[in-house]
Amino acid sequence: MAWSVLLLLPTTALFVVLSRFSLFHPILWISECLSLLTSTSAIFSFILLCGVVLLVGFFNLEYCTVVPSIACSKIALLGQVLHPRQFVHSLVHCIMGVVVAWCCAFTIGGRYRSLGHPCTQDESSSGPEMCLNEYHLVLLLVGAFIGYSHSLVGVVYNMNYVSFHTMQQYKYLRFKGALPLVVKASAVQALYCLRNFLLLYFFMGYAPRAWICRTLDLNINSSIHSLDSVSSLLDLSLLYHLWISGTFLLLTWYITVLLFRIFVTEVYSFPVQSTFTEESHQCLPKVITGMQPMILKFLALQDLALLSQHSPSRRLEVFSLSQPGGHPHIWTALSKECLSLLSDLTERLVAHHDTVATNGRAKSQSTGSNKRSTTSSESSVGMDDMKTPRPSALIRTPGSVFLRSSGLRTPLTTPFTPDQDSPFSSPALRRLTGPLEPQGPLSPGFSSIQSPHVMRRGPKLWSASTDSQLNGSPSPGPATSLSQAQLKPSFLVTFLQNRKDQVKQFLAKRVLIMYLFNKLPEASSQALFADSQVHIWALQGLSHLVAASFSEDQYGIVQTTLPTILSTMLVLQEAVDRHFKLPHTSSKPGHCSCGMGDDSYKTLRFALRSTLKTAVYRITATFGGHLHAVQMSAEHRKRLQHFLEYKE
Repeated sequence: MAWSVLLLLPTTALFVVLSRFSLFHPILWISECLSLLTSTSAIFSFILLCGVVLLVGFFNLEYCTVVPSIACSKIALLGQVLHPRQFVHSLVHCIMGVVVAWCCAFTIGGRYRSLGHPCTQDESSSGPEMCLNEYHLVLLLVGAFIGYSHSLVGVVYNMNYVSFHTMQQYKYLRFKGALPLVVKASAVQALYCLRNFLLLYFFMGYAPRAWICRTLDLNINSSIHSLDSVSSLLDLSLLYHLWISGTFLLLTWYITVLLFRIFVTEVYSFPVQSTFTEESHQCLPKVITGMQPMILKFLALQDLALLSQHSPSRRLEVFSLSQPGGHPHIWTALSKECLSLLSDLTERLVAHHDTVATNGRAKSQSTGSNKRSTTSSESSVGMDDMKTPRPSALIRTPGSVFLRSSGLRTPLTTPFTPDQDSPFSSPALRRLTGPLEPQGPLSPGFSSIQSPHVMRRGPKLWSASTDSQLNGSPSPGPATSLSQAQLKPSFLVTFLQNRKDQVKQFLAKRVLIMYLFNKLPEASSQALFADSQVHIWALQGLSHLVAASFSEDQYGIVQTTLPTILSTMLVLQEAVDRHFKLPHTSSKPGHCSCGMGDDSYKTLRFALRSTLKTAVYRITATFGGHLHAVQMSAEHRKRLQHFLEYKE
């Protein structure tokens, strides 16, 4: 915020020079600019602009998110736009746009200086009257329109999303490289906003003009043509001043956004362990596993990925044992959190694949017994210790990532979760957003991913009798039959359910309803991988630490969890490969736009796929044939052999 205020001074001076540009009177032009910049009124306008910039910086801080909010349908996007929180954001930006436009009108001067001016008086008139200055009104309305457009574009194109760059640069170099893009984006966006505003004012300009005149008791000068005509709106001087004012408004706001992104994603080095107890909450294991704001969790995982690659001294701290006791608390906490993140992603991918595989229909319930094979149980050695059910940090979207989580924590989820109680939500959608249950090997969907570490859905309550018959158990007694009869839905519930289905079928035949509720292309896939930046860092950190432990781990603490790490990575790779084979999933990254909206989240799934394969190759290339001694299932061993032979 401080740098935004400091950079506001040269930006304002540049606007004054361009707004009062005069090609045929250069000396008068320069003298007027200098006198205006040193006047008390200009200082007052500059103070107002500083207040606007500080308020924009506060909204950036409050609405910032490290996980983009991806709407999976048009109705979901409309719900985000009409959300009360977004309404407050748009209203405040409209007011700030009017304030900036008023400062611009005062700076330009001339016919834009005031909202009212004395009317042309006849001899018979009793006294002076004030008429509306429509040029000033149009400039204020342009500021409000651009302010609302800025807020709306922020929702549609995830302007509040903060991404972390792969290549680290100094803050000055990042700002210098992005400044031409910011200037270009401001000028182009102001041009588009001006075009849309002129079309809107041409058809509806009489409404704000009449309301202002009635509210402020101003008259309309009949001797001057109104601006809601083609000839008046094509005034080149008017168009230039409106465009340069809109560009100045967006430039000051975009510079604030750019500086915020640069400073908040700066690499921070967390201490691996602390000598004093008072500073233990600032250590890397505590920040990664604690209920911290999400931005700190991302920064901690980024630091973990960097230290595992470039800091041998800090890696030794990770491999060290606690004193007294001699326990690897640091490695256990870091590896447990990373494996938990990877397991959560695997479960989400499996649930999504099962939903797509059934084509949105509910699966038949399993009638088999839920038993694991001996091979699967052998591969799960150590998984109970490393994958203890533990709630992960809550993703707060689209709210601020700087707020601390309160209450119980939930696992990392997709940024947009549809309403399960919606009349348009299918059974498959409810299964996708609902909890996962164990599933037996006789279930139709059990063979989608043959892995002992992926949780499956099990039989429902009403399949208990079938299971007992298959297992040779006696049939349920009269008490059980009576309880089942009591659980039968009543007539009213059945009647309401039938009416609900009829309404759904009726609305499904309407084109507009289907347009609003149909899934957007690849939106579900993008939402699944919206938070994959943490998984990328977890994979990088784990793989580099495991590779470094081959020569740096003096106590062999990493070797005890190596089977779990390899199994988790191989299961995740199998789930990712199956996801990219789905019919509506693109296999190539798309082209990113060049605006201020950050759409790098669209390529996170491709980055995760390559990072996952690289992580497994890094481990196999380091350990080589020693991995044959690692205990794992036959399927995982076969998959790992492909990596050892460089066939993946």
